[in-house]
Order: sequence, then C-alpha cells, then structure tokens
Amino acid sequence: MLLNHRDSKTYAMATYWTLQTEIVWEHFKKQGYLEGSPAHAMYPEEYKWMMKQMKKRLPNYMGEHPIWLWLKKPDMRQTGHFQEGTRCVRLTVELDEKDVLVSDFEDWHFVLNNSFCSNNEQEDSAFEKGLLKITKEDSWERIFDLNRIRDPKWHGDGERMLQGTTGRIEMQRVKKVEHFVTR
Repeated sequence: MLLNHRDSKTYAMATYWTLQTEIVWEHFKKQGYLEGSPAHAMYPEEYKWMMKQMKKRLPNYMGEHPIWLWLKKPDMRQTGHFQEGTRCVRLTVELDEKDVLVSDFEDWHFVLNNSFCSNNEQEDSAFEKGLLKITKEDSWERIFDLNRIRDPKWHGDGERMLQGTTGRIEMQRVKKVEHFVTR
C-alpha cells in the first residue's frame, strides 16, 4: 500500500498490460502520456457507454476515451490482437487500482451486441417475454460484478477473463515495453 498525499487515503498499485501499435507507442513517447482516441474507437456508442460508467465509478476519471487493459499478461503468440503483420508493443504498466475500471471481458460482449446480460437461460427467456423489470441497459452493469454467480451451462465454466479501462497512462507508469509483429 502506498499513501496518496492528495486525499490521505491508502491505495494499491497494480500491474496491467495494454497492447498498442508501434505508431501509437511512438506518439505516446513524444506526448508523454497515452489516452484513447475517438478516431480509433472500434465501437463508438459502446465506448461512450463505458466512458459513462468510468465517470460514475472512477474518482479521478476526466472523460478521456478509454484505454483497454488486461489484468493477465496477453500471450502474443495467439492471433486476434491485431491484423497479421502489425508491428505492435505490449506495455506493462503500473496503475493505481482506483483509476482502472475492471469488467468481465466475455460479458462486455453483451454490451457490444446490444443484448441483455442474463445470468442464465431462464432469465434470458423471461426478459425476451417482457417479464422482468430490469432493462437491457441496466443488465449491462453486471459486467462489473465480478463475484456474481453465473450458470456454467449458460456461461461456461472457464476462468473469467478480466479487462480494465482507464482514461490516461503517464509515461512514468510504463514498466516494460515488448515489441512484436503479429501473426
């Protein structure tokens, strides 16, 4: 635990990883910090929803476009991170936990697909029949409840894949830079 002299509360620093193209990395080095860009938002409306959640849940968030983080080190031998042949970097960063909004990566796809985030098949069916009071948008907030019980028949029984979002990463927070060319 470290002491934050600004608000006299203790907080924990944690390690995260973010994947960026080398072009973004070069810009990051020149600028001294990294922020997300609306020009590179793959899902603009869904990112705006996430930004509203960040504003609601992160005390220091200033409205920047999100930077995606991983809580587990991404394996760069796997495909799917970028288009094949992309020169990229995996940045190891250390950030204050209160500046990162953690969510379930698989459940994030309910937001991306504009669908109800159900706990099980019965709830999904009840929602489709209009029998629930919860709205689709309210159900999306479940992606932040990392302790919620889910039906393994509906969600699978694998380990949760966690992602994070933050608004800005200062250069001094970068602890390691690894260069890759994607497969």
